[in-house]
Amino acid sequence: MMDLSNKPKEKLEFNKLQKRLRRLTGQAIVDFNMIEEGDRVMVCLSGGKDSYTMLDILRNLQASAPIDFSIIAVNLDQKQPGFPEHVLPAYLDEIGVDYHILERDTYSIVKEIVPEGKTTCGLCSRLRRGSLYGFAEEIGATKIALGHHRDDILETLFLNMFFGGKLKSMPPKLLSDDGKHMVIRPLAYCKEKDIQAFADMKAYPIIPCNLCGSQENLQRQVVKDMLQQWEKDYPGRTDSMFTAMQNVVPSHLADNELFDFKGLKQSEDAFNKLNIISL
Repeated sequence: MMDLSNKPKEKLEFNKLQKRLRRLTGQAIVDFNMIEEGDRVMVCLSGGKDSYTMLDILRNLQASAPIDFSIIAVNLDQKQPGFPEHVLPAYLDEIGVDYHILERDTYSIVKEIVPEGKTTCGLCSRLRRGSLYGFAEEIGATKIALGHHRDDILETLFLNMFFGGKLKSMPPKLLSDDGKHMVIRPLAYCKEKDIQAFADMKAYPIIPCNLCGSQENLQRQVVKDMLQQWEKDYPGRTDSMFTAMQNVVPSHLADNELFDFKGLKQSEDAFNKLNIISL
């Protein structure tokens, strides 16, 4: 962490930022009942700014929470060439967190299956998810915490609309298809720019993802750029969009599974009144 002892202004900004992230994370945990008494929370640590911040904030909240829960950090070493294996163990040893390094060569599988030049993220994420789910069961984790933030959730919403024809995103809390695993996203209310600023101030030993390279034309990056431009042109637009995700009105959409449009009829009284008026 950067030494802010001789920088009162920077220290004040850091404290404000940390309090905001703590408040928003705590609110998300309460709103979605993410963590309960006795939970063993597996914090998935990638070495990126989001997961470092999530671990930091969860440990901070753990110290003052009215409930008792444990935290164990887990990193999935996907055997990417040049991956600095020493970085995370050294960091976690330094801060005194229980952890596991799970070694799975998903890199070779992705490179073998995905043609050169094609997007690797889809397959990579599926293999990573399967490995983490299985390991959570091995260590008795009751919750799996992922570091996705508010911007990730909004980007996924538009990705699914634009390219998948579905109105869905990353929920703050998700039960796996087999019903065995509960995935939580404690940073669901936190903005990426706040997380980036916090990570910069904490000077985390960031590990970049080198499996896919930059892949500048990824659909997610295109959507990210779009949302950032919208926010620049119309400040507050992304806030409004995220709020909209929490205020869904099925009767004003078009999904027959969510709302019985076919069975929607005028009441008999209203129909009679309409006939009287027309006479």
